Amino acid sequence: MLIGELSRRTGVKARLLRYYEAQGLLVARREHNGYRTYDEDAVVTVRQVRALLEAGLSTEVIRSVLPCVRGEAQEAPEFDWCEDLRAILQGEMAAMDEHIDNLRRTRGTLADYVARSPSVPRR
Repeated sequence: MLIGELSRRTGVKARLLRYYEAQGLLVARREHNGYRTYDEDAVVTVRQVRALLEAGLSTEVIRSVLPCVRGEAQEAPEFDWCEDLRAILQGEMAAMDEHIDNLRRTRGTLADYVARSPSVPRR
């Protein structure tokens, strides 16, 4: 199928599909006229990529996790628990936890600033 059809079937813009290809997440063949063509399983792959992006994974992590994903995965992907998959996902969760802790800390600092400010702003 051509990129336009893949775009229509997945709801993902062609520009983003080309980006997925550049990131090694999607494979296209080039026809003699230079057009990209995709196999039927590209629809499933795009849906899997979208679900993993929604989970907060980067394209770099998705590239390593994607071989372990199976099924349509429109909302929650299913996994074949490949070697290192659990460690990769736990590492991502740890990084997210650290980011959340940093956000809470900086939010607390801003809340302190606001609490110490006068109720009427100076002019």
